[in-house]
Amino acid sequence: MGEKKVYKSMKDRKISGVCGGIAEYFDIDSTMVRLLWILFILAGGSGILGYIVCALIIPNEPNVY
Repeated sequence: MGEKKVYKSMKDRKISGVCGGIAEYFDIDSTMVRLLWILFILAGGSGILGYIVCALIIPNEPNVY
């Protein structure tokens, strides 16, 4: 069995797919992940930097058709 990896979502994408990909990895609703990012942004702005870093580092979901 292959190991589980985080990918940016191609199906659940609002900006770059980071929140959708994290939600798919943890098998939770993407709205909850988005709300957590907003809370981090409002709590000092660290969420903005974290989102940008994740958008640059997390790879796109591979096409497996």
